[in-house]
Amino acid sequence: MIEVEVKARAPEGMAERIASLGGELIAVENHQDLYFNSPLRDFKRSDEALRIRIKEEGPRLTYKGPKIDSSTKSRLELTVTIDDARQMEEILGRLGFVLSAIVRKRRSKYSYKGVTVALDEVEGLGCFLEVEAGAEEDIEEQRRKVLGVMGELGLHESITSSYLELLDEKKQHPAAGKSEPI
Repeated sequence: MIEVEVKARAPEGMAERIASLGGELIAVENHQDLYFNSPLRDFKRSDEALRIRIKEEGPRLTYKGPKIDSSTKSRLELTVTIDDARQMEEILGRLGFVLSAIVRKRRSKYSYKGVTVALDEVEGLGCFLEVEAGAEEDIEEQRRKVLGVMGELGLHESITSSYLELLDEKKQHPAAGKSEPI
């Protein structure tokens, strides 16, 4: 399945804005995402990701392929349910995969106009909004849909970096995005 996704920084009051448009809160989840790098290629360079997501309903292993367009984060996403996150981490380690980062967030998920709207509070980064849809056939139609919902929410930014990439950027440029008194 291709995941079609757009992301923007979420201003104050976004939960109320989503509700006022008719978005229905469907879940509040806590995610701990363990990202791994491959012994065969550098996922940072190949624009891929392999993660174990640990959340209340159980852990999942997800592979994400390279982004397929420049204005969204659309990409192949393959996910399987796993029984034991620690055992999966051990298996990956024995195969040469290296834990490269941990991303923690609290996600409020809404359903709106056939897409998922996620309001994320990401540890170390702040609040973001993601609008996503799955596409098996007409990717362009889903792309228009997620961009349209983003516009309805008053957001016109499109961040194509993952949370992992944003955290990495912040480590490399700790003053970026901070306003210092003059």
